[in-house]
Amino acid sequence: MDFRLKVFLTVAARLSFTKAASELFITQPAVSKHIRELEEEYKIKLFERNGSKIAVTKAGHLLLQHTKRLFEIYRDIDFDMSALIHEQRGLLRVGASTTLSQYIIPPVLARFHQKMKEVKITLINGNTEQIEKSLLEKEIEVGIVEGQLKNKGIKYIPFLKDELVLVCKANHSLAKKNEITKEDLLKMQFLMREQGSGTLEVIEYGLKTFNVSLDQLDVQMQLGSTESIKSYLLSSNCVAFISIHAVSKELKNNQLTILDIKNLSIERNFYIVTLQGKSTALVDLLITDVLNHYNFKL
Repeated sequence: MDFRLKVFLTVAARLSFTKAASELFITQPAVSKHIRELEEEYKIKLFERNGSKIAVTKAGHLLLQHTKRLFEIYRDIDFDMSALIHEQRGLLRVGASTTLSQYIIPPVLARFHQKMKEVKITLINGNTEQIEKSLLEKEIEVGIVEGQLKNKGIKYIPFLKDELVLVCKANHSLAKKNEITKEDLLKMQFLMREQGSGTLEVIEYGLKTFNVSLDQLDVQMQLGSTESIKSYLLSSNCVAFISIHAVSKELKNNQLTILDIKNLSIERNFYIVTLQGKSTALVDLLITDVLNHYNFKL
């Protein structure tokens, strides 16, 4: 493939010549040279430069669309040609929302890589909204997220059931209560995930069945990861809704405890997400492997 296009794609993604150089293991002048050659070849600017800041031009966005499609074709060629000699090779870019990237997906990818040793896997993480955006912009081939089904351009495949439980530190005064009521909830101090988080979205949806909205709760702080919420809980009197998969160690070590809420259960599925339409052979292999591992029947 044209390495200049790879440089262009990296600069457009990072909006930084310095970061692109670091990621590609080349010098910054080399990055500038490749971009300059492309601009000379097409006789149009691809980036607007304003001091240390850069922005993609209209022509740059057009080239970006073509480059992403072209690189998809390169990956398909690599996979299909290697399949002729009974090998599975290629690059698979995976995105996972924060909870899944920390507690669910790493062992899944490790197992997949043991089977497909010639497949290179890159994993990025972010909240559900960010992962779906990366998928739509073709920065990844497949994502694994929590949250509600909402984008018509994305195919959602459930693979694992989850429950969000209300937890607090083990020596919290509330831990002695057999059952938490709606009135108790409205008096508690909550920690929540940030806007765009699939977990926050599911909590909001689940509380509607309990006739409670997020703005009725006393939210002390919004934090960007489950790990930061767990750490905060251990040193405060706050409570938080967290995936049961994320607190198994703390429950076992008697650091956190589950508060049982009367007539409220917040359940969800974790989803594999791909773009609607034809997926690549590597993506199909990963999806099959994940579904088989969790024995999830569609």
